[in-house]
Amino acid sequence: MNKKNVKFLTSGEFAKLCKINKQTLFYYDQIGLLSPIYKNDKGYRYYSLNQIELFYVIDLLKDLGMSLKDIQQYAQNKSPESFLALMYQQKDEIVKKRQEIEMKEKLIETKITLIEESLTVTFDEITLQHLPEATLYLSRNIEDTTDEEFVEVITEFIGELNEAQLDTGYPIGGITKRKHVLNGDYSKYTYLYIEQPHPKEGHPYFKAVKGDFLIGYHIGEDTTLTTTYEKLFSELERLNLTLGDYVFEEYVYDTLVKSQKEHYVTKIMMQVIKN
Repeated sequence: MNKKNVKFLTSGEFAKLCKINKQTLFYYDQIGLLSPIYKNDKGYRYYSLNQIELFYVIDLLKDLGMSLKDIQQYAQNKSPESFLALMYQQKDEIVKKRQEIEMKEKLIETKITLIEESLTVTFDEITLQHLPEATLYLSRNIEDTTDEEFVEVITEFIGELNEAQLDTGYPIGGITKRKHVLNGDYSKYTYLYIEQPHPKEGHPYFKAVKGDFLIGYHIGEDTTLTTTYEKLFSELERLNLTLGDYVFEEYVYDTLVKSQKEHYVTKIMMQVIKN
């Protein structure tokens, strides 16, 4: 090989161009991933300019989560066809990662909106509001489950939200039927739910009945919910309202933003009918 008219880069120069240290280059050479174009009699390593592109591809694949072992396997069987297949595969990975990032961004935006809205609420007030129809994703029926079955349903529900990307950033709530609320069984939920502002096709949903709701906020642990329900029933009677089919409960402040249970805030939404 005539090297007199060819410009080669020392390992230091090549490492500087690639913004890595020489030890990384030595390691890549050791595992046969990126070897110098030649070594002189004194053992000095030299690289060519066209090897920079190979380094950039290796670095790109690493950033995308591909292991050095898998990159090695490609490097040992290089061809235009295998390179094209690899690029298509990584393109699909990028699309998937972008979708995941966009989903997380929407989730964060929702949580920001909910917390900002909560800071404007007076929690000791009970209000009568007309709410638009909301689409909810439901768990299996948990009305008569044992403690063990209840944990199983929760685990299943969380798994579904993650697998189908149905976690919208809204709190997970509970739906209680009218008969249980009237009997004082306020925590005898029939379903768990999470609101879906943009429902996906292929999933079973429950559309919450739009209409009038008596809304109050309970501050404290779930074990003291009775006090707030009693206030809601008093207001129900004062306004000459009849309890509707369902009551919806969801946390406004929980362990995510409050350290003490006595500071938790639960939003209670009673579906009501005007007499």
